[in-house]
Amino acid sequence: MRSLVVALVLAATAVPAAAQTPAAPAATPPVREITNIAGEVYRFRNNAHYSVFVVTPAGIVASDPINAPAATWLKDEMKKRWPDKAIKFAVYSHDHSDHISGGEVWADTATFIAHDNAREVILGEKRPTVPPQVTFSDNATIWLGDTPIELHYVGRNHSNNSLVIRFPRERVLFAVDFIPVHGVAFRDFPDAYLDEWIDSLRKVETMDFDILAPGHGPLGKKADVAAFRGYLEDLRAQVLAAARAGKSLEETKQSVDLSKYKDWAGYEQMSQLNIEGAYRLVQGTRRPNQ
Repeated sequence: MRSLVVALVLAATAVPAAAQTPAAPAATPPVREITNIAGEVYRFRNNAHYSVFVVTPAGIVASDPINAPAATWLKDEMKKRWPDKAIKFAVYSHDHSDHISGGEVWADTATFIAHDNAREVILGEKRPTVPPQVTFSDNATIWLGDTPIELHYVGRNHSNNSLVIRFPRERVLFAVDFIPVHGVAFRDFPDAYLDEWIDSLRKVETMDFDILAPGHGPLGKKADVAAFRGYLEDLRAQVLAAARAGKSLEETKQSVDLSKYKDWAGYEQMSQLNIEGAYRLVQGTRRPNQ
């Protein structure tokens, strides 16, 4: 056995330098930070993903863990900054794994909450996280000490289980993936319900808040909800008109004009995909003459 080991070592050292595989470049460490939004409410960044949490005298209520390394980093930071506080409740914004993976990191102290529809998907799709232990259908309020955290289901949009979290004292609202701030929608509307999405935005517009904290991108304000609703309505109306005129997808992509949104985030990468997705959804729900 020793001679085999020696032979392998000698063989390895005999490889000419030119034939060796170059070392892979070092991975870029993720960008992670915590910022205060207002009062007791904080925002956590992990690269392009964001979640929020509130620090109360009785403990912490956190939203999406994002992934296990991010959840571990955040938990460690919380211990440094608030050593006498633990995560008591964790709320999933919706079922998609890029936001809710890693819940097991917080499972020693947290109870997990989500919409009724999310639990079935999390279990069925085997999302790499802790299934929610508490679910609800419409609205719920978490009271941690004397701090209220409101959870609202506003209907189907980017998924069939998206929640918004409202912090009434700070007048902050957290919404993930279905209300971008000054940005277009994601790709071709995967797992989406376009007509109901517009209705859900109208419901959010009736809520009382000043600061909008999305799951991606910069903070916004209430007016950004109406602005994005206007974008979806404009997109849907143009695509529907093209479909009713009998235009193909390629013809529709040529005719739909979204140039007024050219300065929005993701326009160059996503606007054509948005048209493709809207065309698919419109064709799937309209009732043309038979």
